[in-house]
Amino acid sequence: MRVEKVRLEAGHLNPVAFQSNEVGFVLSGRAATSYSGNGLKQQYLIEQGTARICPVGILERDAVLDAAIECLFISLPPALIEESALIDYDIDPAKAELVFAGGLVDPMLQRIALSFHDILCRGVEPATDRLFVDGMQAALAAHLFGKYSIDRWRPPARAPKIDLRRLARVLNYVDAHYADNIALSDLAAEARLSPYHFSRLFREATGQSPHHYLTLRRVKAAEDELVRNRASMAEIAQATGFGSQTNFIRVFQKATGMTPGRFRESRLRRP
Repeated sequence: MRVEKVRLEAGHLNPVAFQSNEVGFVLSGRAATSYSGNGLKQQYLIEQGTARICPVGILERDAVLDAAIECLFISLPPALIEESALIDYDIDPAKAELVFAGGLVDPMLQRIALSFHDILCRGVEPATDRLFVDGMQAALAAHLFGKYSIDRWRPPARAPKIDLRRLARVLNYVDAHYADNIALSDLAAEARLSPYHFSRLFREATGQSPHHYLTLRRVKAAEDELVRNRASMAEIAQATGFGSQTNFIRVFQKATGMTPGRFRESRLRRP
């Protein structure tokens, strides 16, 4: 197994022929991307937390990014997937083939990738990490075959109709301006669509209304502020776009299940 951290710049990427099964995980950044392989042309919005699977033998070409991203690449030899097929699922290893898919939101892949990233950043400690790495490697192989083999993978029913570059512009705008008084018309203008069509296409692409997405982005910013400093609730409410302290506490508690004060206490108590 090989794990490496790579920054990919915007523009056209070189063709890649995969000699092993590879999981790509986005550590930071957001970009609209398109690429082809195995006779398929794929387009996705990729951002922090999303993953991609490239099976052994795929030639990926015509890959384009419209913005830079930082990724973690985890390469697994075919033997690991074949072994998982036989041991974990009692399936002929010759049929152990993974799908070619991207734009995946998978909490299990995220946990495994971030665990490998932590080890990569601090360096391997042979006395303690060997068994952990072996276990995570086996867990990754089993998860990939169990969910992303060609016989088990179920792709989304349909791709979102909104242009991914327009969607990326909207999400980047929210990241930069969540503290402001953002109206639906402001987001629609970023997408260059009417408010009605933008709202419908945004929900189709993300599963959320624009208002709900903005609210959750403000909650995430408030969580970061609560942990990072000792600012008052009123100050955090203003800094994250909630306006009043009362509104901040009400919305935060509805989204997280706890008040901002309890959230801060729970995070500061962690070792």
